[in-house]
Amino acid sequence: MATDLHELLRSLRVWDPEVTTLPAFDPAGAPAAPLELFTTWFAQAVAAGQTEPHTMSLATADPEGRPDVRTVMLHGADADGFAFASHAHSRKGGHLAVRPYAALGFYWPVLGRQVRVRGPVTAAPSGEGQADLHARSTGALAAALTGRQSEVLGSLDELARASEQSWDRAQREPAAPVPSWTLYRLAPEEVEFFQGDERRQHVRLAYRRTDGGWERQLLWP
Repeated sequence: MATDLHELLRSLRVWDPEVTTLPAFDPAGAPAAPLELFTTWFAQAVAAGQTEPHTMSLATADPEGRPDVRTVMLHGADADGFAFASHAHSRKGGHLAVRPYAALGFYWPVLGRQVRVRGPVTAAPSGEGQADLHARSTGALAAALTGRQSEVLGSLDELARASEQSWDRAQREPAAPVPSWTLYRLAPEEVEFFQGDERRQHVRLAYRRTDGGWERQLLWP
């Protein structure tokens, strides 16, 4: 019997109390800048057992302005921005070369929280990108060495052969260079923190960068 998508959707709950805790969030006590609050929320998501809290949605646009989105890993967040990495020749790399502006979305359902970030994106110097890559796992290096991200793949056998070769090289040469590997940084212009509420009185706090610093506003849910 074919699965009925609508029946499945109707059977699901949002923020099941058996697995989700919706903490109170008083925006009046939020810090003046968003990075401190992001760091606190991230640590709380980790402590609450959120699976892969460092994964995030990355939205970019092609030269015609058509949006695209995918899930990537956060490599860091500091005064320079939110960092992620990819090949310069990947689809996202091509988008950012033409339209260097992006949006990020974090979702931590264990706490009913979202964080949204928008801003311009720049590529870090090559040396920083290589250092970031070589600080990661052998598997990450092997995947980067395989390359050809977003290109058309002829078969899974072709991928298996290329992957095996890359694993062998990554194990032999843990500092093997991958010139196309690029570390990107998104400098936030807008950051929104969303705290879910069981009665749908969600709290949304938006930070917007101004010439004088960060401006904070509450938003209707």
